[in-house]
Amino acid sequence: MSFIPIPAMFQKEDSVRFLQYFVDPWYESLKNPQASQKQTLVDLVGAYAKTGYGRDHNVSEIQEIADFRTRFPLLTYERMRPYLAEISNGNHSVLLPEPLLCWVMTRGSTGPAKVLPTTKTHLEQILMCGARALINYAMRHRDSGFLAGKILNLNFPSSVHTIDRNGQTITYGYSSGTYARLNPALNKISLVPQQESIDALGSGITRQDWEKRFELAYQQAIEENVVATMGVTPVILSFARYISQMHGKKPKDLWNFRALFCTSVRKIQFKYAPVLRKYFGQVPVVEIYSATEGVFAQQLDDLPYVSPNYDKYLFEVVTSHGVKMLHELKRGEWGKLVVSSCMFPRYDIGDIIESAGENYFRVVGRNNLSTLLEHQLYRLFFGWLI
Repeated sequence: MSFIPIPAMFQKEDSVRFLQYFVDPWYESLKNPQASQKQTLVDLVGAYAKTGYGRDHNVSEIQEIADFRTRFPLLTYERMRPYLAEISNGNHSVLLPEPLLCWVMTRGSTGPAKVLPTTKTHLEQILMCGARALINYAMRHRDSGFLAGKILNLNFPSSVHTIDRNGQTITYGYSSGTYARLNPALNKISLVPQQESIDALGSGITRQDWEKRFELAYQQAIEENVVATMGVTPVILSFARYISQMHGKKPKDLWNFRALFCTSVRKIQFKYAPVLRKYFGQVPVVEIYSATEGVFAQQLDDLPYVSPNYDKYLFEVVTSHGVKMLHELKRGEWGKLVVSSCMFPRYDIGDIIESAGENYFRVVGRNNLSTLLEHQLYRLFFGWLI
């Protein structure tokens, strides 16, 4: 089952145009981020006008980004709680421009897990932007065989909790597993194992639970043409160590990996990539900046940075000199990232981001005191590039 709408022009074999459908809007937005962000604002304002939250904040009066900032305060998860309660009671339009599709939860790596709604458009954007990293890699390396292989699925379970709402039992789980279950394939490339098989092993996340998932992945993938894995970086590394300890071989000895697509932690290129290559071989480690709330950016080329999806999300940064658009940051400028999406206007995502210039960025880490102190020390002793 896939929620992304594939235009009729791609129903026949036309692989190049199919791939360009995913990445060309991203490439174009990077050429002129200012124009792209203006159009994204127009699109988002039109969506927010369908919500009670938008009407309460006079969304119809918004003409430009300054109006948007004036009328919409920063939105946090805590501020959203009353609206989420209304959504769970069946009133989606209090905050969402379209009906609720399902609920998903975060990993809770920096605190209690958050439970968030998703919509059809949100899921379409998750697949669209998530696919860009894979397609961009295949096109840059002219590796057409890559898109006919299998992606090793090491995601979290999508079935964890159940709640009763209006006489119905609703099941929800981790966002990564939910997105994998709802969008299991892209053209000829697909996941192994399927998310349903992972869910069948249970919802636990102890070491023993993960070892069961790793063994399932090993058994189901051992005879497959696995070309990559995509997911939470520490989980990918844990899988490699499990295979080495339990089966006496490294993943690179079992499969022909072309690339690793890594998410969810900072310092992927500097801290994790060298260790991952010991297990998976000398392959590209492609960084994706994603969260439960969206896929915001992905690596464009060999430089160790990510480039935003300006055509899908509106990005602002709260800096020491005021609020700026992300694309306005100069090399070395940094601050707190604020994202407006098809669901949430001006959402404080909780991350610190820094510009490397020319639409290249790196995520420094979570917006907390320890991250800020560490970042200042790095800049003081090693320079901003570390």
